[in-house]
Amino acid sequence: MGDEKTEALQSVPGLADYVRRSEYREALGLPEELEEEYRLLAQGEYNRNYAFVHPRTGKKLLLRVNFGSQMHLSDQIGYEYHALQDLQGCGRTPEPLYVDGSLRSLDHGVMVMEYLPGEALQYRRPGDLQKAAYILADIHAVRPAHPDRLVRSEHPLKEMLEECEQMQSVYQESDLGSDRVKRLIRECLDRGHAAAEKFEADIPYRCLINTELNNTNFLINPDSSDPTEGAASGVSAKETYPGNYLIDWEKPLYGDPAQDLGHFLAPTTTFWKTDVIFTEEEKDAFLRAYMEAADGRFSLEGLEERANVFARLTCLRGITWCAMAWVQYRRQESGGLKNASTAAKLDAYVDPEFIEKYGLL
Repeated sequence: MGDEKTEALQSVPGLADYVRRSEYREALGLPEELEEEYRLLAQGEYNRNYAFVHPRTGKKLLLRVNFGSQMHLSDQIGYEYHALQDLQGCGRTPEPLYVDGSLRSLDHGVMVMEYLPGEALQYRRPGDLQKAAYILADIHAVRPAHPDRLVRSEHPLKEMLEECEQMQSVYQESDLGSDRVKRLIRECLDRGHAAAEKFEADIPYRCLINTELNNTNFLINPDSSDPTEGAASGVSAKETYPGNYLIDWEKPLYGDPAQDLGHFLAPTTTFWKTDVIFTEEEKDAFLRAYMEAADGRFSLEGLEERANVFARLTCLRGITWCAMAWVQYRRQESGGLKNASTAAKLDAYVDPEFIEKYGLL
């Protein structure tokens, strides 16, 4: 029975033995002998997630196994764990229950956290954008207990542009690229540098930001309550929208909340998976809902203007990444990206009309 219960773990050498270790089981209050069954839930390039039910509490949990770090950290899983610890109490993130980034008993870091229910945010479903605004406001209102444990970005706009320059050079130096697109990207970058000089002033308020606000990282429950009902009874924002969360804290920073808002609103964020690009009216409505949800808990000084700049530069980052990937895709003779929808998106992002409409500040 034990092998059947850990069959999904067999693809990671040593993981099935790891979950039988006394240290792991005692820390989580699991029975001495293995009773729970692990099922693969989702996997990406850097992490693999397994779901299981605690045999004593009946609570559904998630085992996260880490395979690398986008942030080049020596203890990626520990970094995520501590970020989630700092966010406890906001009601919008999973509770972390166990972490081991030592690599002594396994070649990968592991974390166990609570499993949260919900479905991916739908940009055009009534109420979803307002729920996302309240989720972010509650998260951004948290004062991390240990900000020194978080990576701090001193010049986020300039750092974003440096990354853009590196990525666009692949397209600029390739004979596969369009001269018109090369000129447009160069113009975008020049305008971006000018904008960064203007807005790279002291950030009036810092908090824990997620930096990867794709719709699939939100867990939405469509039947959760309307904020007007909560407002009428005098309860807090998080109590008016219970059961709505933000998960996947792989790349958190101690930074400007405007960076999160900009990433959420950027055309390259929404268009990649859903074909949605926000109208100006939708963006304004989202920012109004966010500022209403903030409810004086932190400074909003200049936030809307900075969010719009971050949205533009995040879009430019997406365009330069796609320009780089577009070249790499065409150079590949076998393996790598061969997905038709991915190819179509890359073509769309390096289309001159898309760049002129969304990439120019």
